[in-house]
Amino acid sequence: MSGPRRGVVDPSSVPTETVKLLNPDGTLVPDAEYEADLKPDDLLEIYRSMVLARRADGEATNLQRQGELGVYTPLLGQEAAQVGTVYALDEGDWIFPSYREMAMALMRKIDPVDILHMFRGTWHGGMWDPKEHGFALLSVPIATQILHAAGFGIAAKLDGAKTVVLGCFGDGASSEGDFHEGLNFAGVWQAPVVFLCQNNQYAISVPLEKQTAAPTIAVRALGYGFPGVRVDGNDVLACYAVAKEAVQRAREGNGPTLIEAVTFRRGPHSTADDPTRYRTDEELKHWESLDPISRFTTYLENEEILTDEFTNAVEAEAKELATHIRAEIVGAGPRPSHELFEFVYSEPSEILRREEWLLNEELADREGD
Repeated sequence: MSGPRRGVVDPSSVPTETVKLLNPDGTLVPDAEYEADLKPDDLLEIYRSMVLARRADGEATNLQRQGELGVYTPLLGQEAAQVGTVYALDEGDWIFPSYREMAMALMRKIDPVDILHMFRGTWHGGMWDPKEHGFALLSVPIATQILHAAGFGIAAKLDGAKTVVLGCFGDGASSEGDFHEGLNFAGVWQAPVVFLCQNNQYAISVPLEKQTAAPTIAVRALGYGFPGVRVDGNDVLACYAVAKEAVQRAREGNGPTLIEAVTFRRGPHSTADDPTRYRTDEELKHWESLDPISRFTTYLENEEILTDEFTNAVEAEAKELATHIRAEIVGAGPRPSHELFEFVYSEPSEILRREEWLLNEELADREGD
């Protein structure tokens, strides 16, 4: 018998198109299926967010190389996927990051210093208030935040809130059980969640083709009863347009969407990694030619939206941000010991109070020696 059995999905029939609005040369794609519909002020703010994120990311990498951070996970090359997606959210929506979402944190007005204290080993998860910024603490275990995003989205739905949740992860996380459990859970409950997979081609050193036999990561959403969309992750306009539709769908009660943003991690997986051992210079040069900021800058210049005055102002702001990061991180000592106990319970238990007292006694004894 030729052809697939009735009811069997033929992988060759599954759509694998990648949504794109901007060509690599900065020109608009004619007759694109999606529309960004952004005003000039929005476009300039997106440009600013991308430039600041790259500068903060570069400064953090430099600090690690100089021994001021124990490790760091760079986002170089992934700015469009992060900035474009977050720009589609409302202020009251929530983000559940992994450990590479520096650009998203900046957009939520989180001081990058508060992120880098985790990489310095002087704090766990991050030093900001998640409720204030709608931005959960960084998640180092792979894919656990996918379950957190699904659960938070279901809770919002049960509360009758219009909150949309963005859950962020990489292609490597899609090989974890938590990925499948989170998507299944969200699909069954029709949770208002947008799952963003930043497919940067490698799970540390494992290439995508050794992670999945599916034609794309996006098609996996079909198994859980909701749409999956593949987007050019280096095209910030396309990332925004796709995310905007997914956010609207979630807010209207129509359930989750899985977005696969196809991009490339141009730096190492972390600063403890040596990417030259598993990828070629030719591959890196190819993706450098698709740089998301260069592409968007060319578009803005062609449309006469970006001026020298604005560019210089953003560069000055980026330099000031880098100076601030360095001043706060270099030589930073450990946090006060009492902070270990302040964020455990809203009303500290007697056991916790005694543990704090015992720690203070031990520290006092050490100081006296």
